[in-house]
Amino acid sequence: MRASLIQINVDPAEPVAERRDRAAALVREQAGSDLVVLPELWHVGAFAFESFAVEAEPLDGPTARAMSSAALDAGVWLHAGSIVERGAGGDLFNTSLVFSPGGELVRTYRKIHRFGFDKGEAVLMAAGTEPVTVALPGAMAGLATCYDLRFPELFRALVDGGAQMFVVPAGWPERRRAHWSLLARARAVENQAYVLACGTAGTHAGVEQAGHSVVVDPWGDVVGEAGAGEEVLAVDLDLARVARVRDEFPALKDRVLGVPGIPVINGL
Repeated sequence: MRASLIQINVDPAEPVAERRDRAAALVREQAGSDLVVLPELWHVGAFAFESFAVEAEPLDGPTARAMSSAALDAGVWLHAGSIVERGAGGDLFNTSLVFSPGGELVRTYRKIHRFGFDKGEAVLMAAGTEPVTVALPGAMAGLATCYDLRFPELFRALVDGGAQMFVVPAGWPERRRAHWSLLARARAVENQAYVLACGTAGTHAGVEQAGHSVVVDPWGDVVGEAGAGEEVLAVDLDLARVARVRDEFPALKDRVLGVPGIPVINGL
């Protein structure tokens, strides 16, 4: 699989409509790739909380339409990062969109773990409730978003759902970049799966972004890593490596805690 991660720069001086068009053009330039990935909330900025309600869209809104068209034109599977979705009841969600090479929206994932503690995303958005996988050519992909990376139980659930790779769009801050690379490698090693983690570049809402999108293989080795600025990280993935690693070092078979049927005893 040829995967291209578009580490797009999010500049508050650039109108959302212009960045949407620019992102679509960047996707089209990746024709020849099998999978293209965009970051989290690239259309508005992951920390631009005051713009969430203004830029919220339905699943058939302008960003979804632009990404559908770009996926079709490029003939690629497109993980279009995430948008601020306005749900049918009016709630906002941080929702990832996955399009087929035919431009069809085949899967959505509402971010389960919202960042901010008692402010920002944590209070402005509703939480997703369901782990989501999507069958890509040659591999089952598990979907996660940014802060989700800190919660290994989600990735275990995705592995139980058949995931052999994880696609993680993010708007990760530079001040915690060490955690970004560490957690991406940890999720790869403990689940013996590829991790494709795509972040944003630039500074928005006063928060410098980490960049450094990274692809990690099932043994924890870094296949490719971007720098700090806008760029496209293109890597070739040996999807058969997942099965080989899991067969040669079958650690997943030794799981005990968290396996269905193992009781948890509560109390003193």
